[in-house]
Amino acid sequence: MSDTPYFKHHVFFCMNKRDDGRNSCGDHGAETAQKHAKKRCKELGINGHGKVRINQAGCLDRCEEGPVLVVYPEGTWYTYVDKEDIDEIIDSHIVGGKVVDRLKI
Repeated sequence: MSDTPYFKHHVFFCMNKRDDGRNSCGDHGAETAQKHAKKRCKELGINGHGKVRINQAGCLDRCEEGPVLVVYPEGTWYTYVDKEDIDEIIDSHIVGGKVVDRLKI
């Protein structure tokens, strides 16, 4: 058994949609953002075993700060507004190893 993680980074996008009127990540562009991140990582050649995995997640219980995503193994939480924010998270954190403080929650 290897101690090396299967993915260097595992990114989870909250896709939750609440039906009680409270804020939900799924109501603020989460699906579009997750698909963009997945496509961008493929274009950069950083997806797959030993690299990056972009996943959808159910409620991550932080929708009030949303939309949100979390990067593991660091456990760094981000919010975002648009594709440019997602690109910055990928370029700075995933590729460059530097947390994007302005988007961190």
